[in-house]
Formats: sequence, C-alpha cells, structure tokens
Amino acid sequence: MSQHFSHTGNGTRQPYVDRALSRRSAVKAMFAAAGAAVLFGMPRLAGAAEATKETTEALNKAQDELDAAQAQLDSISAQFTELSQQLDATMGEIETVQEQIDDTQAEIEQKQVELEGKQEMLSDRVATSYKSGGNTAISLLLSSTSFDELISNVYYIDKVNESDQQAIEDIHTIQAELTQKKADLEEHQAELEELKASQVEQLDAMKAKKDEVQTLLDGLSDDVKELMEKRDAEILEAARQEELARKAAEEAAAAEAESAAQSGGDNSGGGTTSIPGSGQVSAGAGAQQRIVDSAYSTPSPGAGLCAWWVSDVFTNAGFGTVWGNADDMYAAYCTSSNKANLKVGMIIAVPSHPHTSAGAIYGHVGIYVGNNTVRDNIGYIRDIDVDEWIAFYGPTTTPRWGWALGINLEG
Repeated sequence: MSQHFSHTGNGTRQPYVDRALSRRSAVKAMFAAAGAAVLFGMPRLAGAAEATKETTEALNKAQDELDAAQAQLDSISAQFTELSQQLDATMGEIETVQEQIDDTQAEIEQKQVELEGKQEMLSDRVATSYKSGGNTAISLLLSSTSFDELISNVYYIDKVNESDQQAIEDIHTIQAELTQKKADLEEHQAELEELKASQVEQLDAMKAKKDEVQTLLDGLSDDVKELMEKRDAEILEAARQEELARKAAEEAAAAEAESAAQSGGDNSGGGTTSIPGSGQVSAGAGAQQRIVDSAYSTPSPGAGLCAWWVSDVFTNAGFGTVWGNADDMYAAYCTSSNKANLKVGMIIAVPSHPHTSAGAIYGHVGIYVGNNTVRDNIGYIRDIDVDEWIAFYGPTTTPRWGWALGINLEG
C-alpha cells in the first residue's frame, strides 16, 4: 500500500495533511523550519558555527523590509475591508431608496386612476343632467311631498356636489405630495450614486496599491528565503569544519597517548575489546554489521529528519521501516539507560531536548555504531562521541537505548 508523507522538520515521516496557510503564516513557518533545520541536533557546533557577518546583516535587513511590507499590506487590507463594508452599506441604501421610489410611483399611478374615475363620474353626471334638460335637481325638489323632504333633498344635492369637489381636490393634493416625495427620493438616490462612484474609485486605487505592495512582498520573501538558505549553508559548512578540526584533534591526542603508552612499556596484554560501562565496542553478529554498514552508506534525507534517516538505515539493511518521530521510537524501543547494555546497532534517543523548538516536541534519535560512537543526521550525517551525545541531549530527559522494532541484532 502506498502512502504519501510530509516533511515535518522534526525527524519523522507522517501522512500528508493539506493545510491552508495564509501568506504570512507560510512565510513564518518557512523561516522557523529553516532555522530548526540547521540547528536541530548539533551539539557544541550549533553555538559556535555561524554565518558570515555580511550574510547575517543582509538577512536582518531583508527581514525588516519584509515585516514593514507585510505591515503595510495588512493596513491596506484593513482599509480595503472597511471601505468595502461602506460600499455595501451605500448600495444597500440605494436599493432601499429605489424600492421607495417604485412604491411612490405606484401610489401616484393609483391616485391617477382614482382621479380619472372621479372625473369620469362627474362627466357622466353632467351629461345626464344636460340630456334631461338640466331639470334633475328641480325635479328632485318639486317631487318633495313635504317641507322636511324638500329640505333633505336640497341638503343631499349640496353634499353630493361638495363631496365630488373635495374628492377631486384630495386626489390632486395627494398626487402633488407623492410627486414631491418621488423627486426628493430621486435626488437622494443621485447623491448615493455619486457616493457609490467615489467609493468604487477609492477601492480601485486601493487595489492598485495592494497589488503593488503584494509584488514587493513577494520579492522580499524570495530575497529572505535565498538569504536564509545562504546563511544555513554557511552555518553547515562552519559546523563541518569544526567537526573536522575536532576529529583531527582527537586523533592526534589518541595517537600521542598510544605512543606514550608504547614507549612506557604497557603490560596490559594488548588492551581489551570492550570498556566496562561504555557499551559494545565493535559489531558482533552479521545483523549488527549490516546496520553499521547501512548507517555509513545511507545519505541524509534532509535537515531535521533524524528519525527518517534512522528508518531508512533499517529499511536499507533489510529489517523494515521504523515508524514515528524520535519520541515515538524512544517510547517504543528504548528501555535502558545503563551503558553496559548499549550494543552496536541499537537506536539511542531522547523524547525531548531544550536546544530547538522542534527538539523540545519531537526529541532526537541516532544509531550506536560501536567504538563509543553515535551516528546521526543533523542535516548531514556525522559521528559523535556517545558521552558527548548524552551530555548534550540529556538535560531535559534521560537518554535511553534499545533494539528498534524489538529485533535483537545479537541473536
């Protein structure tokens, strides 16, 4: 079964998980990973090995410029958001005013229909009166059978005329009011349209500025990344040179001690193959030698991937994949802190150490290859004295060792 993995910068393989990062978060994560990749698992050398002053100063300057550009972009984005909200409010108000204009126009049209109805009714009444010789009112009065009925009929005629006249006047008044209301709304709408146009113009200008700053930010990000890579390469090279110098000094001291012992008539019988309490000196069974050979032939998978390298060593030696972070390997396989139990081919690990943020979470792991030597990956593969390894990585938790995958390579 195939499986995809992501590099975590902590010495492990893990199933790939998509992460949506903002540009700012991605840049910060890149910087943190790059720093951890160089310094992770570098005892003694990490504190001494440095990049050149020129590179460090250039990186600091580029970083300051990047931070300033990011701050400017953040400010523009905040202003853009605020102005977009203002434009949204303006467009909402324009929409509301347009609805009011439409409603008012509908009322005007309705009142016009009512007015035309009243006018048509009056026209019909006048026409009927004309056809009857204009005697309708007189006939109504003459048809009264009593004085009270006469008074009532006169009052009725007056009220009908007065009601018709008032209805027409009311309709004209309402029409005038609605027409004025519509005019006021249209004027307000025009003002809002002007405001909208101004806001759109500001947004366009801000977009152009935002694109300009984004282009600057992209360039600065590339500059910072290149300078970080240059710095890291310089640190690694300085570390290599220090390691070579240390080994040369140790070899010279060992040669001097051997020469002194021989000239002094050493009667120890040719020495021993193991030192009590210091672990197995050389590989025993063939399985142990396979691990040692693989440890010296397996390349670094990258800076900070100590557990990945250990897993590759065991895979290349034919023992299968050792899964997990350094702290996982520690918990699963490292059972002893007694150096008398330290055997060639064992993994040696800590679940946490104080020298890097990644190390504090994931720890560090290497392989004991004999001769009091641990081989591990710190961006390149190096040999380090086991006592120095224990002293450097042991302040937080106790270094322990054991057979990876539970396979006893001595058997």
